[in-house]
Amino acid sequence: MKFNCSFSESAKKNKIINIETMKKIIQSIAFITIVLLSACSGSKAPAVKYELCPIEEMDRASKSANIFFDSLFDASIDRDPVFQTRLGIKKDYDKWTDISDENAQKEMEITKGNLDLLYKIVDIDMLDEQTKISYRLYELECNQKIDNFKWRFHDYPVNQMGGIHTEVPAFLINMHTINNLTEAEAYISRLLAINSLFDQLIVNLKIREAKNIIPPKFVFPLVLADCNNILSGVPFKKESMVNPLLEDFTVKINALKGGDENIRKKLIAKASAALLSSVKPAYEKLIAYFNELEKKATDDDGCWKLPEGDDFYDSALKLTTTTELTADEIHEIGLAEVARIHLEMKAIMKKVNYKNDNLQDFFNFMRTDKQFYYPNTAAGKEAYRVKAVEIIDAMKDKIAGLFLTKPKADIVVKAVEPFREKSAGGAFYEEPAIDGTRPGRYYINLYNMADQATYQMEALAYHEGIPGHHMQIAIAQELQNIAKFRKHSGNTAYVEGWALYSELIPIEVGFYQDPYSNFGRLAMELFRAARLVVDTGIHRKKWTREKALNYFKENTPNPEGDNKKEIERYIVWPSQATGYKIGMNKIIALRANAKTKLGNKFDIGAFHDIILTSGPLPLNILEEIVNVWVESKLN
Repeated sequence: MKFNCSFSESAKKNKIINIETMKKIIQSIAFITIVLLSACSGSKAPAVKYELCPIEEMDRASKSANIFFDSLFDASIDRDPVFQTRLGIKKDYDKWTDISDENAQKEMEITKGNLDLLYKIVDIDMLDEQTKISYRLYELECNQKIDNFKWRFHDYPVNQMGGIHTEVPAFLINMHTINNLTEAEAYISRLLAINSLFDQLIVNLKIREAKNIIPPKFVFPLVLADCNNILSGVPFKKESMVNPLLEDFTVKINALKGGDENIRKKLIAKASAALLSSVKPAYEKLIAYFNELEKKATDDDGCWKLPEGDDFYDSALKLTTTTELTADEIHEIGLAEVARIHLEMKAIMKKVNYKNDNLQDFFNFMRTDKQFYYPNTAAGKEAYRVKAVEIIDAMKDKIAGLFLTKPKADIVVKAVEPFREKSAGGAFYEEPAIDGTRPGRYYINLYNMADQATYQMEALAYHEGIPGHHMQIAIAQELQNIAKFRKHSGNTAYVEGWALYSELIPIEVGFYQDPYSNFGRLAMELFRAARLVVDTGIHRKKWTREKALNYFKENTPNPEGDNKKEIERYIVWPSQATGYKIGMNKIIALRANAKTKLGNKFDIGAFHDIILTSGPLPLNILEEIVNVWVESKLN
């Protein structure tokens, strides 16, 4: 196969290149740099032209485009050591990703150059349908980064939900595996580099401070407590306990088979020294800075207080929901969904023969009755974790009737580590390594068992595990014959919408037999509906935390501590909470429409395959794909 390729006025015209040569060229960083420079000069070039029959032409063009997408994705991974480790790649295993604004600006120029390259090199009309989707997604991703770059300081990179102060130790403990001495040395190198990493972080925080982008007052004691937790134990303090990082390193080193015992001891000593020389001053600087910054903090919570805050929130909602829904429209959807779910809950109240029909009274019963909570002891916490494993294992046995594609990666259930459990969210998921060396992880926060009702155990395990986050993310990572960037991207409406929809699916294979568990499922859906009301209430309607708390207390059965954490989460992550219900509603609507049109031709496994086997998608593109599938079945 031969084709003419012309990239810029400075490039050689009409040069004959075969597909293998094209692959090597596109994968060459030097080549991409040259093309980027010519692209930035404003030169125009025609799209690649083929002289083949249409099917061959489309096949070759699509292969070439996918090589192009993968080369750009691989180049981005080469610049991101932390993402490398998350994917199970150990290339820059001793480094952290550059978080400076200087690097952010360089990355933005690369994004603009890549988008220009896309337009110069790839003609969307010549691509097959799957590669056309890749084109549209890559174009959208670049434009979103460009459009939202001006808002890069409109966040709180250190907050009670997370940030480098907790992510660094969690990353080393959960992601940085040690299989040999070289990887042990890399761990130590990362410890030694934490001080410099935190210097970059503090510079970024000071930029925000100058723009008056300062976290609300409630954030500070929680962040400071987490930082002080990291500086606990040996070697920082003469205590009986060992610091979590030193303990992790020691356990991993001692697990290595064979080797010299003296070398192990020397490495442990080096890690201990790195904690004192780098980790300690890093956290002490952050603590000192946050103590000073706290004096400027206020109790204003909504992002309306930020520079151009309303415009920022509108952009955030658009990015989160992948729709054009306004804050007021989302607020009204939330109110309507809360009312609908209340009616379904009242039906369950009758089923369990509750003493009256007062929903708020029933909520209080569910919050306080001890039958719904494990004891707040080590045994109670472990019993909860074990039960969560049993729920996921039971679901594994039933997925054959609901799904055609299943993930290869396994999943484990872990308690959130003590150093961050006081401030962390109630539950979350962590993706597996692409090489199979690390399973997916469902983290459950067991700090206060009064915040983890047993009637919600089933729905929570389905959401974070199977068929929720684990299935969706693991399947995406394992997809073949699509561009790499699609396997590892994501948007809240799709990812969390699927996970919330996944709480509903198990009904179809006989789960939620206990009415209280089914009430728990509704309670979690209600919580996500109430989020639409509260998130928009705080950030657009200037609700106070007290008003938001009262709304949750009156309209949901969730424990007060859980409500408080959730509201504080919405404050530091504007719009993020709106993606769940908007995404779920879209998937349910697409399914209902498909079932109506297809009748007895509708197959639930095939429908789920359509949803899951193209990677994360904006809701409008997801709708297009499902509609095409429906039409193909009809014809």
